[in-house]
Amino acid sequence: MPASDTTPGPVTDAEVPAYLSALRIPGLADVHVHFLPERMLHKVWSYFDAAEQNYGHAWPIQYRYDDDTRLAIARGLGMRAIPALTYPHKPGMAAWLNDWNRRFAAAHRDVVHCATLFAEPESASYVPEALEAGARLFKVHVQVGGFAPDDPVLDAAWAALERAGVPVVIHAGSRPLPGAHTGPDAIGAVLARHPHLAFVIAHMGMPEYDAFADLAEQYENVHLDTTMFATGFLDGPSVWPDGYLQRLGALQERIVLGSDFPNIPYPYARQLSALTDLGLGDEWMRSVLWRNGARLLGLPVAG
Repeated sequence: MPASDTTPGPVTDAEVPAYLSALRIPGLADVHVHFLPERMLHKVWSYFDAAEQNYGHAWPIQYRYDDDTRLAIARGLGMRAIPALTYPHKPGMAAWLNDWNRRFAAAHRDVVHCATLFAEPESASYVPEALEAGARLFKVHVQVGGFAPDDPVLDAAWAALERAGVPVVIHAGSRPLPGAHTGPDAIGAVLARHPHLAFVIAHMGMPEYDAFADLAEQYENVHLDTTMFATGFLDGPSVWPDGYLQRLGALQERIVLGSDFPNIPYPYARQLSALTDLGLGDEWMRSVLWRNGARLLGLPVAG
């Protein structure tokens, strides 16, 4: 049964600010938001337009607007800092994307300076360079990149990120599509070598829920992000492991809001209402929607 102190979640995007006010939090700290170079973004949208072929079901992009409009929507929803996550699908792209990220963040006061990497020797130099330039959040997509996160070629990059304490949103679970290197084993191998690395496991690690929750329990800086979790689009209670919600309650300080905005097939409010419907209570929601992400993004947790 829902906790007695669970405030009903928003049904529409217009209701989100009032919901945050009812929770007494200053905004949303969403760590999983994408902005991309325009040509790359349109290629991503074209991929989702072919979702029937790629995924077996439609994936209508909800927020197909220009950068300025999407930034305004994110601000209106209550995002106090807006990530611009990018990720390469082949070698030689990451350094170029990092330069784009630097310029995009410099042009918008509330955009988080993000960066990315690929399993290539050059990562040993461009990751420290991005950190030196002020990058505060990295993104890695194991299935899209098609590389093993525990490839030794990345050891210098992981070590630099571990020393800097900069979080890495990493899509390593096997939904919506499995890859040759998806799953928890390689992530566990990286953490065994770099135990203080701040991995944020995208999509709660679906469908390998328990295995990624194990890593969050074992390593102090590992978090799980909520992207698409409980929305009914990629998963639902029928596929959650027994006792999983209880684990999430105990992991209150390790769960952080993620959404995949703007590339989501439903209104943003659906993610918030889905989390509310878990019935874990307002204090859990305050941690997940604001405090944990604010801490990772270097925002004042008290607002």
